Amino acid sequence: MDPGTDRTGYGIIEVSGQSLTCLDYGCIMTEKGISLPEKLLCIYRRATDIASKWSPEIMAVEEVFFSRNAKTAFQVGQARGVLVLVAASFGMELDELSPVEVKSSVVGYGNASKEQVKAMTRMILGLDRVPEPDDAADALACAIASSVKRTFRAHLEWP
Repeated sequence: MDPGTDRTGYGIIEVSGQSLTCLDYGCIMTEKGISLPEKLLCIYRRATDIASKWSPEIMAVEEVFFSRNAKTAFQVGQARGVLVLVAASFGMELDELSPVEVKSSVVGYGNASKEQVKAMTRMILGLDRVPEPDDAADALACAIASSVKRTFRAHLEWP
């Protein structure tokens, strides 16, 4: 998940061994001009619908990056909190990833551009086209990064 109050990106992938398959992706859009509590309720309801439909075991959520606008960062943090609540409500494991972790896992470089992340996300998942909008592409990249992190963790554990 890529949290935001106007757009929250989501991406559902299936992991089978070392194979990743994209099942669904998109964006939860909130209406312009509605209050923050109404936006958070919309995000909650749609994220709940998505969780009910797909029954994921893990929710990977991108951490809020530093913002020069404290109000925006605070609001995005609240949207992120709603997603964490949905994960807990459905008994999902939560995986929190920084933007640098996501970029490093998907592209191999922590300062990769959005275009590089989107292109690699398309390649890794075998999609016909680059996922749009950016928020959905970011959510898919976050899911890929979570899978990579878990794979490496599993291979690094001692018997």
